Amino acid sequence: MQIDTALILCAGFGRRLLPLTQTVPKPLLKIGELTLLEKTIKLVEKIKIKRIKINTFYLSNEIKKFVNQLDTNIDIELIEDGNEILDTGGGIFNMITGSTDENFLVFNPDTIWHENYNKYILDMIDLYLKQKINNILLVVHKDMSFDKRLQGDFNLVNGKLSKDGNKNFIYTGCQILNKNIFSKTTNKKFSINEIWNNQIKESKLFGYESNIEFLHTTDLEIYNKILKNQ
Repeated sequence: MQIDTALILCAGFGRRLLPLTQTVPKPLLKIGELTLLEKTIKLVEKIKIKRIKINTFYLSNEIKKFVNQLDTNIDIELIEDGNEILDTGGGIFNMITGSTDENFLVFNPDTIWHENYNKYILDMIDLYLKQKINNILLVVHKDMSFDKRLQGDFNLVNGKLSKDGNKNFIYTGCQILNKNIFSKTTNKKFSINEIWNNQIKESKLFGYESNIEFLHTTDLEIYNKILKNQ
């Protein structure tokens, strides 16, 4: 068992970064010389993943043009959400439907990914495969967040995530999942939180802690602050 495919979620409207995202999709905003999407792809390349699937909806032609001119050896497939945006869970489910792969590495390019994440993600993959986990999230303590306004999403105890007690851990935007967690899915459009909540009920949602400062392009204010710090 191994992980050959990464999914990158690029369908969103990026409304909190208006007016920048009026003509440019959020994944194509730049941090330094590279776009958020390109930073994500470069990380995937370093992890030795064989292929990437990217879902699109808002300004999808801009994503397509960018990917077509990208200098990379990795196979990239673009998948449209369709007539409506499918949200995070629906976007993932749409990308994996029909795939022969069982396990997928998933990225949200809102986070500024860089090579320091390599070790954490590779260790998380190793844990996932050895323990035959179905869903594990890379999380970070909220004290490590550049944006101090962000509240925690989860509590992390003994490697498992819950929404009980002190929710001190933030989802970084990287997870590994097995397609079987969608086996009871009937809706086409839904949030990945619905899947996570079901996994939590069965005590099957795992977490792996990152100790890297969490840089997330939450909104225009934070994006500009991050740019000033580069």
